Amino acid sequence: MNRTALIRDARAGSAEALGQLLESYRNLLRVLARASLDGALGAKVDASDVAQEALLKAHQRFEQFRGESEGEVVAWLKRILANNVADARRRFAANEGRDLAREQPLEALLDRSSAALGSLLAANGPTPSEDAERGERAVRLADALERLPAEYRDALILRSLQELEWGEVGRRMGRSAGAARMMWGRALRQLGRLLEADA
Repeated sequence: MNRTALIRDARAGSAEALGQLLESYRNLLRVLARASLDGALGAKVDASDVAQEALLKAHQRFEQFRGESEGEVVAWLKRILANNVADARRRFAANEGRDLAREQPLEALLDRSSAALGSLLAANGPTPSEDAERGERAVRLADALERLPAEYRDALILRSLQELEWGEVGRRMGRSAGAARMMWGRALRQLGRLLEADA
């Protein structure tokens, strides 16, 4: 069943449709959580747990959702995820004595990560213009990212979603900047092959 039908059925009260709809966004939320849990916070907070918590809250609060399109569902889920990550940052900052005023706004980071995810393989085809197509593409990319080896996924998230410089990508991966760049290239090619196989 396509997501438009799942949204319609979930809004009509189908628990099964709601479960299928939310589950279809699990990898997208996990990738966005990984992109927003950078540095020391990423070492202390598990992105899968943050994504799971967002899905649980979405399930519990679905009656509050007023949208009808996939773009609206994605935006709503991203807001829930942003709140979860902000809570994790506050807990971490309180424990570590960090200054939250110096942190970049989380919603802007998630929006940038979503846009980067959507354009990651722009060379392989035109960027879709409709919300449903953009949402579907982002979900497909996130699903494919989750199937990559962890080091490939990390290289893509650090460089393409967190937009870190090559030196920092290499440092975080325990490699030289050149080795990180080569790994990123291999990861991008493998991601492209996975997407082609799924098409």
